[in-house]
Amino acid sequence: MTQDNRVQTGHQANPRNHTNPTTASSAQPQNPHSQRPQTKSGLRWRTVDIIVTVVIAVAVGVVFWAVAAIWGVFELWTVAFPPLVGLFGGIWVLAGPLAGIIVRKPGAAIIAETLAAAVEAVLGSHFGATAIISGLLQGAGAEIVFLAFFYRKWNLPVMLLSGLGAGITLVVGEIVMYFAEWAMTFKVVYAACGIASSIIISGLGAWLLWRAIVPTGALSAFASGRTEARTDRTARTTPRQHTTPNRT
Repeated sequence: MTQDNRVQTGHQANPRNHTNPTTASSAQPQNPHSQRPQTKSGLRWRTVDIIVTVVIAVAVGVVFWAVAAIWGVFELWTVAFPPLVGLFGGIWVLAGPLAGIIVRKPGAAIIAETLAAAVEAVLGSHFGATAIISGLLQGAGAEIVFLAFFYRKWNLPVMLLSGLGAGITLVVGEIVMYFAEWAMTFKVVYAACGIASSIIISGLGAWLLWRAIVPTGALSAFASGRTEARTDRTARTTPRQHTTPNRT
């Protein structure tokens, strides 16, 4: 064997001397469905965001009006211990968290909650214009939580916190406007019931409503619909890894 052949053979026997760019690039697959933080442009309001926020506000506002119309029934159930009426308080703060998780734009929660309260007042709630003040405060309570996470996290813990924030503003406003003459014990019990109700009804409830709406495709124009749909598709298409027991 000549020296040239030996050199050529050695070159072929050592494939590590050259790197295949195609192989190297394929070794690091890119995930097209990876979730990126929302940019400033992603936080800008679009026409569809405005429309859906108004629709949510009107729909929940009608619910507010219906609940206000039969509020005496709720008070009748708690006549033996009035502070327990706070157990139903979470109904009043649903619009903010629901609009927040669906629209995911700054101000969606406070706008939706305030508009819903205005719809309730216009339809003839016996709470009158004070409902609008309550809606503004309660929407702000949920909005502060979303702002604290820079409108980037929308998981269940964040939604429960939004219910907590809305619940705190709910009980503070209600105690000041309607229950100022109650004894401190009554106020504390009412606050505990109202906050717990808000966490469950508006925090957990809004999250469950959002999860129920996504499969219908109605939220395909929103990040809230596309993100969940991608997660579901990825979970269905990811192959399961089977391990073989190591026999010795």
